Amino acid sequence: MEKHEKRLRKEERLCSKKLIETVFGPGGSHAMTAFPLKAVYRLVDGKSTTSTLDEMTALSNVQVLVSVPKKHFKRAVKRNRVKRQVREAYRKHKRLVSLRVNELSDKQLLIAFIWLSDELSDSVMVEKRVSNLLQRIGERI
Repeated sequence: MEKHEKRLRKEERLCSKKLIETVFGPGGSHAMTAFPLKAVYRLVDGKSTTSTLDEMTALSNVQVLVSVPKKHFKRAVKRNRVKRQVREAYRKHKRLVSLRVNELSDKQLLIAFIWLSDELSDSVMVEKRVSNLLQRIGERI
């Protein structure tokens, strides 16, 4: 794996409201849980979801969103810590799904990780859960 493939770039982050509504919208989305994380994902056509204005979304076949509800952690410091842990774990194990999506022609995978617990967890446990979810997603698509 080359050095630039180990990074989590802007193109790999799910920022577009249109694509976020696609993930959480009716039909087509799948969800799986590895407590304290829940992954909601959807495989979409690459050309139908991107427009000429959204050229950045066409650059990456897998896009990720990390959400930690304020309901679970009132302090932003704790929410940011959990998001950092999940992003780092995804960055280390993203090849589990990216290789599989690259095999599919003209498809894009959108994944949203949602934190479910009220307690902080250590990074090793978060990394195990994220890799478990990514492996299961890679098998299903």
